[in-house]
Amino acid sequence: ANYACMGNFCDAVGELYNTDTGSYYPNVPACNDAVFSEPDFLAGYMPDTNVLDHSAIDGDQLAIESALSTGDFGQAKSVYEDGGFSKSYAQVTVSPALSKGLPKGTPITGISKGSRAVFGTALESASAGASSIKIQYVVDESTAPCFVGGLAPDDQVQDGCLADGGVNVITINGEDDYFYSYDVDSDNKNARTIQGFSTGAQSKMFDDCPGCPYKDFEEFYNYYGEFDYANQWVTAALLGESTSFTNGNADFNIYGTAGRREAVKKGTAYMSVWMYVIRELEDAIDDCNVECTFDCNEDAVHAWDEAVAFYAGSEEGSDGSGDGALLYSLADKRCANFGTCGAGGDSVEGVAKTNLDIYAQFAAGQMNLNLGNCQGARENKDHISELMGVPLVQGVLRYAHKIDNLNDSSEKSKAEGAVFAAAILPRLHACSPGAAATVYENMKVGATSTSLSAV
Repeated sequence: ANYACMGNFCDAVGELYNTDTGSYYPNVPACNDAVFSEPDFLAGYMPDTNVLDHSAIDGDQLAIESALSTGDFGQAKSVYEDGGFSKSYAQVTVSPALSKGLPKGTPITGISKGSRAVFGTALESASAGASSIKIQYVVDESTAPCFVGGLAPDDQVQDGCLADGGVNVITINGEDDYFYSYDVDSDNKNARTIQGFSTGAQSKMFDDCPGCPYKDFEEFYNYYGEFDYANQWVTAALLGESTSFTNGNADFNIYGTAGRREAVKKGTAYMSVWMYVIRELEDAIDDCNVECTFDCNEDAVHAWDEAVAFYAGSEEGSDGSGDGALLYSLADKRCANFGTCGAGGDSVEGVAKTNLDIYAQFAAGQMNLNLGNCQGARENKDHISELMGVPLVQGVLRYAHKIDNLNDSSEKSKAEGAVFAAAILPRLHACSPGAAATVYENMKVGATSTSLSAV
């Protein structure tokens, strides 16, 4: 981005040539043209911090959906568990062993497989004498990506990954050089996965946070009786097995490919990612400092920006006109079904009023955090959480209508109705256990009948 900003381009800069050998220097990164632009909006929201890497989680969702479209549940499971697009890191063995401790976040540089400069940071702290370290790739608009993780070979992008083979060197904190070895195919991993959003929930939402337990998550835990309920739902659907919840069980043995596909792809987005958006909003409030007067709640604002990144993803584009796969996209789809699009909430076209209202709260919450108005941010979070339930309710009603009134007995529609119900039943149960039981019986996996009027 800096080359373009200065008016220089790589066809003019070129690569450094070694006249002695008659070839280009192998360890000098090639000039990298990048489009210069202002920081990207997230479907209309302007983040104060860099959350490009976080928004890339929709790449995992799309890769899962792609694998499911061909019936490859094994590949979908690989991406679900191991990721591919978000928080990529390389696990390398250094030689000699570290001469001193390596604090988390220490800058580390090297050369990529595509002969570009690699900028990273220590993902975890390491002690003096350690020989294995994890290097998280820095993601911004000027860096080449490293997407490996659990992705299929044809979906991987390795140009921005650290080079492997031969003699390779990394520099730690701009001063200490180390030789390293690793395998580009197996040692590039991801520390952020959709599965991890759920398997880490107990610690991050119930036990080990200043505001724990978070109200929304507690409702879901109380209903399902499992901290990683979303992961258990998705895993059971991937394997064609049954869940063992306190309430809301599902037996995916009775489904074929069509039903399991819907249970997985909607479970990942509307159960796992959905709750993690709320977690980041809560984390922002936990980090909020009431004594901050302006622009001094960076950690809180970053967590808030992360929530928006996970809500929208990267594919919605800067203005929301893209083709995303997460919660922003869901709200727009459902508004077209219910005539709740547009600023007045009375159209079947355009942006969902739910999205417009949520984004107003996102913007207000960001401002409140910057001003140290923690209570104001809390009110913004509560409004967002309430609004995020709207597309889920619409999903339940839409598929109850299709199954009951339109006599749609397809496994696909029944599975879609079941997963939308699973995503909202804990909230309904907190209001009325009886109503939740009725909806479950009508919409559950394997329901013998469905009555829209009962739902």
